[in-house]
Amino acid sequence: MVERMTKFDVSDYLTDEETIAEYLNAVIAEGDQDLLLSAIGDIAKARGMTQIAEASGLGRESLYKALAPGAKPRFETIIKVLRVLGVDLSLTPVKNPA
Repeated sequence: MVERMTKFDVSDYLTDEETIAEYLNAVIAEGDQDLLLSAIGDIAKARGMTQIAEASGLGRESLYKALAPGAKPRFETIIKVLRVLGVDLSLTPVKNPA
């Protein structure tokens, strides 16, 4: 008997704003910008890249480029996309700053 595995796609599980916020908080804790851009891309994919691009005022291709690993998107772009995704940034003090 051959077992088949399906490819894991995190966007299948990003169904509500609470889950999205928890996912982003976990990614932000890692401190990796490329991982954060990838995570935002996962969420945009889950919600529909074209819809997110239109709602944020970006072209679809521009959104793909902004969320690609190694990209250096403007902070304004990230904030627009996060708001369209139904989440916002919130900061807390660091206990032991480096």
